[in-house]
Amino acid sequence: MNKELPGALVEEIGGTIGVMEEHVDFLKERFSLITMKEFKENKEHLADKIVCIFNWANKPDVNSELLKALPRLKVIASAGAGVDHLDIKMISSYGVKVANTPHAVTNSTADLAMTLLLVAARNFMEAHQIAVSPNTVRFHANWVGGDITGMTLGIVGMGRIGYKIAQRAKAFEMKILYHNRHRRPEEEKSVGASYCERLDDLLQQSDYVMLVVNLSPETEKLMGKHEFQMMKPSAMLINISRGLVVDQEALVEALETGQIKAAALDVTYPEPLPRDHPLLKLRNVILTPHMGTATFHARRIMMEDMVQNVIDAINNLPVSYEVIMK
Repeated sequence: MNKELPGALVEEIGGTIGVMEEHVDFLKERFSLITMKEFKENKEHLADKIVCIFNWANKPDVNSELLKALPRLKVIASAGAGVDHLDIKMISSYGVKVANTPHAVTNSTADLAMTLLLVAARNFMEAHQIAVSPNTVRFHANWVGGDITGMTLGIVGMGRIGYKIAQRAKAFEMKILYHNRHRRPEEEKSVGASYCERLDDLLQQSDYVMLVVNLSPETEKLMGKHEFQMMKPSAMLINISRGLVVDQEALVEALETGQIKAAALDVTYPEPLPRDHPLLKLRNVILTPHMGTATFHARRIMMEDMVQNVIDAINNLPVSYEVIMK
């Protein structure tokens, strides 16, 4: 007789927020997948079967009501590095572990960070429009974008992703500054970076400011009116962290008044922005739909890490990527 597979709660399968259909066979070999719709329709029968939640695209929503309804829940596996969408303290109070996938996202997110820098610097979006416009008869000989080689990149947050970005920037022969809670001498030496203890010092010197911090009470609205005033008028902001790290009203003002030259944002608050938001109307803004991990390889590694986290938790083994409240 086949042993019953452990129950895993997911928001849905496929669609815009469900686990990827490409991962379903891999999951079904190890778990009995239960969607939120199925769970809500048959709570009494399914509640005792569920031992884990796969939190993909920040769904399903995890709250006290859900946790109270799942007496055998052992772990919530969250896709990606950020866990600001989860109340770790509240979840822990139910004896439930939380795990994420920090390593799986590193390279793809660093690649996107450099892509945004390059696209913004070289004014790629305008260049594309010139090239495809039916009104274009000849290319303007004196139309130019910005430089990358030899320019100064200021990285705010030298964690795993920040360091990977620095490695890529080094290949472009950029001067690298970084601001971090703690100095990182080994990484500093490896990429030839210089440490700025004060954020203002980094902002005043950088041609490109890259935000790579986790969202926390300390980093919420880290970039506000004062910080934009510290930046060069020719500088560009790139944000791949979380939308709330930036005061968006102050950013709109800085872009409209020329305090900074441009911004490239993979993250905003909320996501997506309301369709009448000022950031959607500014020509010196590039927006992408929170796509740092949006590659087939990165998503597959994320899911494999999530599965391993769950299996470890179910078997009462140490969970490699458990998120611990500090």
